[in-house]
Amino acid sequence: MRTPNFRAGLPILGALALGVLAGCSSVSEVTKERVARSETSVQQAEQTVGRSEAGAIELQRAKDHLDQAKAALDKENGRQAERHAQLAQLDAELALAKSQSAAARKAADEVLASIQQLRQEAARGAVASDQ
Repeated sequence: MRTPNFRAGLPILGALALGVLAGCSSVSEVTKERVARSETSVQQAEQTVGRSEAGAIELQRAKDHLDQAKAALDKENGRQAERHAQLAQLDAELALAKSQSAAARKAADEVLASIQQLRQEAARGAVASDQ
């Protein structure tokens, strides 16, 4: 009769122990802080973007990722919470940048239109003084 080989079962026991430990661990404070910072970034982007179309899609993606990060926190899944919090922050920053870029573009267009109008008035004034 053979004696049982306990060494063969050690990797399985190790994997089970790691799984149990991972299931018992709580979410780190760093992850919770990252989710909170992401929420602040999303709120700031929301205020800046407002009802503008520029950045609206990215803002919605940021909100979706933030919701997923919060859900992962509730389930104590730190890795997913961290990943979705990072994605929320990046999408919020992109929404903010697109909104600011659109506002700057609009202001530049208005300045160019004013310059064009001034040139036309100056040209008319020069023609009138020549006559």
